[in-house]
Amino acid sequence: MSKKYRAGRSHQLPRHRKSLAEYQGEHILFQYSAKVATITLNRPERKNPLSFESYAELRDLFRAMNDVDDVHAIIITGAGQNFCSGGDVHEIIGPLTELDTPGLLAFTRMTGEVIKAMRACPQPIIAAIDGICAGAGALLALGADLRFGTERSKTYFLFNKVGLAGCDMGACALLPRVVGQGRASELLYTGRGLPGAEAERWGFYNQLCSPDALLPHVQKIASDMANGPTFANSMTKKMLQQEWNMGVNEAIEAEAQAQAICMMTNDFHRAYHAFIAKKTPIFEGD
Repeated sequence: MSKKYRAGRSHQLPRHRKSLAEYQGEHILFQYSAKVATITLNRPERKNPLSFESYAELRDLFRAMNDVDDVHAIIITGAGQNFCSGGDVHEIIGPLTELDTPGLLAFTRMTGEVIKAMRACPQPIIAAIDGICAGAGALLALGADLRFGTERSKTYFLFNKVGLAGCDMGACALLPRVVGQGRASELLYTGRGLPGAEAERWGFYNQLCSPDALLPHVQKIASDMANGPTFANSMTKKMLQQEWNMGVNEAIEAEAQAQAICMMTNDFHRAYHAFIAKKTPIFEGD
């Protein structure tokens, strides 16, 4: 009889936890500095593959971001010279061949929950991508709000290379919105690699950097976002997500309501008074 799927244990971060500054990652590297959380996939000797446990930790960590006060922006990257090679062949792919259908569905739903949590958390997420970005790693990149890469980076949606459909973890919804339907179809049907320069030209990357400059550049952007009007930024992220399923008239009304809420914040008033005083506003996120 096929085996049942057993997810890695849930990382039960306390609900309504107000700070992640002291959080210690178990299967990923977590660093916190000046309102920015940096999540590093940290198995460089194998190009940072994901395990059942790292999937579960990422899911729980991104869910916890909804309840913290001190994280205003998030960076996700990989250790060494690669971002992520996808699901670990030995620790995930092999065991999956022994699962029954309910077990497989439990696994695919769990991986999708990682992307749901990334899209639902209020903080902007920036992916810094060098080297290999493949399979589930490519979906982590798509789950981010912004992506920065290098000339040597190469992205693969290689599901069809292992006999699977391209519709994994939201790929058929997310990828066409980033690069267009035709280009997404090509990548998902062929599984071919997308080199850095082509990825930037297609809009997958916001910008290319040299390998040495990649993380510092992303850290500067994350810092700027973390010190900006964070309530307004979270509203922007929410509306970008929600308006995928709206008509234009519905979206305009939703934005009118969202902007009216932002106009009630202290940050809006701080910006006005700073402008009058010919000063740079100092935002506090309320």
